[in-house]
This record gives sequence, C-alpha cells and structure tokens, in this order.
Amino acid sequence: MTKQRPKTDTSAVNVADYIVARLAAEGIDHCFGVAGDYVFPICDAVDNSAKVKWIGCANELNASYAADGYARIRGAAMLATTYGVGELSAMNGVMGAKAERSLVFHVVGMPSYQHQRLHKIAHHTLGDGVFGNFVELSAGAACCHAVINPENCVVEMERIIAEARRNNQPAYIAVPSDYALSPVVSADVKPIVPKSNEAALQKAMAIIAERINKAKSIVAFPAFTISRLGLQKEAQKAIEALGCPFVTTLMEKCVIGESHPQFAGMYAGAVSEPKTRKIIEGADLVLDLGGVNLNDITTAAYSGQLDLSRFVTVGLDDVRIGDQVIANVRLEDILSGLAKLKPSSAPYKGKPQGLAQVNGRPSDKITMAALYPRYAAFLRAGDTVILETGSSSLGVTPTILPDGVRVEAQVLWGSIGWATPAAFGVALADPSRRTILITGEGSHQLTANDVGAMGRFGANVIVFVLNNGGYLIERALEENPDWTYNDVAPWNYAELPKALGCANWYTARVTTVGELDEAMKAARASKTGAYIEIVGGKMDMPPALAFAHGQLQAMYGDTP
Repeated sequence: MTKQRPKTDTSAVNVADYIVARLAAEGIDHCFGVAGDYVFPICDAVDNSAKVKWIGCANELNASYAADGYARIRGAAMLATTYGVGELSAMNGVMGAKAERSLVFHVVGMPSYQHQRLHKIAHHTLGDGVFGNFVELSAGAACCHAVINPENCVVEMERIIAEARRNNQPAYIAVPSDYALSPVVSADVKPIVPKSNEAALQKAMAIIAERINKAKSIVAFPAFTISRLGLQKEAQKAIEALGCPFVTTLMEKCVIGESHPQFAGMYAGAVSEPKTRKIIEGADLVLDLGGVNLNDITTAAYSGQLDLSRFVTVGLDDVRIGDQVIANVRLEDILSGLAKLKPSSAPYKGKPQGLAQVNGRPSDKITMAALYPRYAAFLRAGDTVILETGSSSLGVTPTILPDGVRVEAQVLWGSIGWATPAAFGVALADPSRRTILITGEGSHQLTANDVGAMGRFGANVIVFVLNNGGYLIERALEENPDWTYNDVAPWNYAELPKALGCANWYTARVTTVGELDEAMKAARASKTGAYIEIVGGKMDMPPALAFAHGQLQAMYGDTP
C-alpha cells in the first residue's frame, strides 16, 4: 500500500493555498497537471481546496492542451507542473495558448529558495547550481510572469491576473517549494479590473462613427477573440445595429450562427465563394472586431486581395486605424458603443445556406464526400466540436453547421495532437454541452493516452478518429505522397478505450456508410463516452485539401 503524504496544514494561509484560492476566484474549478516533488505544495493546496479539483493528465504536454481547451470555454484555466522537465514539456501547449489568446495560469513549483541560495546540485537541473535557467524560457511562452514569495504574493498575483486578463494570454507563476509552504504576508490590495480610459473610448468611437458614416459599403469581421472573451452576444448586437454583412475565417467558425441573415460566408482568400470575396475585398470599410488573424492558413496562402488601409481594427485593448493607435480601449466597450448606432440603410440580408446533402448507399465505402456532410448532420445545438489540425479542420469548416454548435480548432499554432486533450478540457469546462472530437489517427497517436483521463474523470466525449493510413495533410502537401515518414503505426483504434480504462464506452470500427450511420446513432444515444474508428481511403481528401494538392501537382508534375 502506497503511503500518502500528509495534507498541507491549512490553519494559516500559505502561499500555495493563496494562489489556488485566488485562481479559483477567477472561475477556475479544475487544475490540470502532472505531480512532481517541487510542485507538491501546489498539488496539496488543490487537494485541500473545496473549489478546485485536481485533474491528472498523462503528461505535461497533454495537460497544457487540456488547459487550453478549458480556458476557451471558461475564460481561464490552471496548469500545474514541476520545475524544468515538467514546465518545458508543457511549453509547446502554453505557447499555442499564447498564440491563440487562451488564458492559462501556468503554476510551476521550483526547488526551494534555500537550495537556490546555496547553489545545490539538484535533480531536474543542468547540474550547475543555477536555478533561473528555465524562468526566462517559460516566461517567453506567457504575456507576464512572476517568481512568488510570501512578501510579494498578494501584490504580484493581482498584477499577473490583471495583465493576463488584459491580453487574454497565459501567465507564468513560479514558486520555490519552501516559499509555497510559508504564510502569506498580508497586503491591502484590491483586484485590478482592466477597463477603458473614458476619454480614449470617446475618441475611438467618434472616429469609428465618422468612418462608418462616410463608407458606402461596410463589412464586419468578428475575430476568434470574441469567443475567447465570451462576447458572442455583444458582437452579434453590434453587427445587427450596423446592419452590415459579416464574414468569418476558419478561426471564427460559428462564432455567430451561420443561419444569421447577415452572414455572408467564410473568407479564405482565393478559395472563398465569389460573393463572399467580393463583399469583403470590395468594402469601403472593414470593421475588424477583435483582431482577425490573417495568416497563411486562413487566407489560403495569402491568396486574397484585402486592402488593410480600409480596416478599422478593434483589439482587446486598443483601436488601430491606419497608423493611428488609440490605447486603453477595451473591445467589449467598443462593441457596446457600436450596438447603440443606427444603420443608415436597410440591413443586409443574405440567403442562408442549408446543411450539405447527405449521400451514399449503406454498402458504399466511406469517402470524404460522404463523411463531412454526415458530421454536419450529426452535430446539433448544444454540441462543442473540437477539430484537429489538418484534414479534419479543412473538411468540417467549409460545411454549414447548425446554430448553437461551438467550434474550437488550433488554426494558427497548428500543433498536431492538440485536439484530443483539448476536447478533454472542453468537456470538463462545460459538461452541460456534448463534446465531439473529430481527429485523424496521425494526430491522435501523439496524445491518445488521455482518452484514459476522459474515462477516469467522466468526460463523456464522442470521439471520431479517421484512419486513412498516416498523415493525410502531409501527403497532400508533398510532391510525392508515398514518403515513408508519413506512415504511422497501425493501431487497433477501436480497442483503445477499453485498454485505457474506458470499459463502459461505446466503440465501433466502421468501413461502410451504413455502419457509420448506425455507429453515429449509437454514439449519440450513449450515456457514456463513445469512440468510432472510421476507415477511409489513403488519398481521399476533403475539397479544400484536394484543391491544394491539385495545385501542387500542377506546379511540380506527377512524381513517380
């Protein structure tokens, strides 16, 4: 029998207890992480907390992905890792959260201050008696950081929380293990709430209103940050007040329901629908609400013709109009101001596009043409769908989805393997919604071990894994799709849940359209998690990926 460590004494508020309690006050109910001796005081504080539950993940990278997913739904998340080996393993996931503005408080337990002062040679170090090597590295994955001690704990936590909230990006909090157990030195500090400077807000609104009045055509471009801050309703009210059309990119899929009459489609450069492209590229004024990320993926390799001089960009904390930047202006306040404006003409009314037609006979093999319309038909209001980077996201996002569906994908950072742990975090963040994971087997192999954590903590995710014999996204972007480095180990995917402890999950391996339809019905009816392995063709691609592959082949010719 394993001897358990004694619980941390909570008769006095120590640094670890204070950190956990203060983050709980930010609406965080779960802490993702992997235990380690330097971070034991934080782990103990979580275990002692009546408000925060410890969620042990298979590894630190998975924990960081799960925290990212959780933060996208709840507005913030907590990640706890040990010094060096733990924090560095988590860094990729934390950096992805920084890139895509997901607020993760990364708490790291450091070696004791006593050992640091004496330059002891300790494990998880480089053996040189130096203990600050990794602070700079981990701080680079965050928008702010602090090394906490009993004297600065209260003040620094308020500064860190305010700055992380202002940027909606990760914060790095390092705590030496002996300081973590020391009583907090009290300080009379009030929480800092980021807010607009009133004069700057009035100036920004006056300029925006003037630009709106002068423009003959306006289009709104709500950014992914709208959903990160939970401002979907506020953005919709602003767009409805303006009466203008709005478009989204792959990163903003379903940020506002796609049946809305002002929705003018998804913009993706040259592969956009012609009407959508004309509306945004020809507009006199583009209202960028939140800071749209026009990267190589969202613009189909920069294939659009957007005139950025026509953009008014409302960031999280500033407004940018040409070369002019008006600082200390919050996005939510600008949205509130826009919602009070009166449109100068009748609202734009597009023709909502319905769901794609489901096709294929029951005995047919599963093709992408049959699969992606089925995903759209399977989803319903109240679902949150998590899309893996690669063919999964490129297949689902061009398809119109029902209103009330929430979509999360890591489009900019694009770290394969993100979606499986992120789905775990999303499911814990809001169990009132059904979480649907759509991934491919190549990405899934990187982080599939946290399917076990889903079962352990009752996260009843429906998992769809497309098994097409390797990395389809890489094959599509290659002159020669047969390079062996795009192959993966041939796992028996449908058997994974049981092996990982999810014995009561519904599982199936499907090869025909009829089998897929039956499995989807069973998964939807399941009261526990469900896991469906879908066998597809090695080079069968969704249209967007097939387009890219065709362009590549036309450029280089067939490779024997």
